[in-house]
Amino acid sequence: MRIAFSIALLLLLSACASAPSQITNACAIFEQRDGLFNNWSREAKKVEREFGVPVPVLMATVYTESGFRPRARPPRTKLLGFIPWKRQSTAYGYAQALDGTWAEYQRATGRWSARRSDFGDAIHFIGWYHNRSHLKNGIPLGDSYNLYLAYYTGHAGYSRGSFTSTARKGAQRSANIASRYEAQLRSCGY
Repeated sequence: MRIAFSIALLLLLSACASAPSQITNACAIFEQRDGLFNNWSREAKKVEREFGVPVPVLMATVYTESGFRPRARPPRTKLLGFIPWKRQSTAYGYAQALDGTWAEYQRATGRWSARRSDFGDAIHFIGWYHNRSHLKNGIPLGDSYNLYLAYYTGHAGYSRGSFTSTARKGAQRSANIASRYEAQLRSCGY
């Protein structure tokens, strides 16, 4: 009996460490991740109440940044064209937060034990960052396109208007998925 319980607990916890299988449907994401040990919809709604950023915008940012993979990292560069070398940046986790920005978030919020690979912590970070984009750059909290541009380029980069085609494509992808998520969440009652 103890062994069966241990195996079941291990399987449950390992499922939490993987990406949901249906990431294009917000209702399916929440259905897959709302259980005894996790409650993604409750975490997202709590962040929406605290920072004013709508759940679809928060979730679209996670989708665009990491595809809901908890340990996502940018690819490694290649030395001599074939030897795996350093990573392009320190981005990590659901939010793809950089080391320095994550440290700034921890100082500002007092959330010293927050982890980038924890969904609740990552979505709180995204809400905090988008709220700062709203305060610093005047971006409306429901404007997924411009919030993502500021997220990708940083507040100073957004102020300068220095947007690469990659940033613009990511922002458009984020805006499209936020619209889709909003309609889905309305239809399933989350």
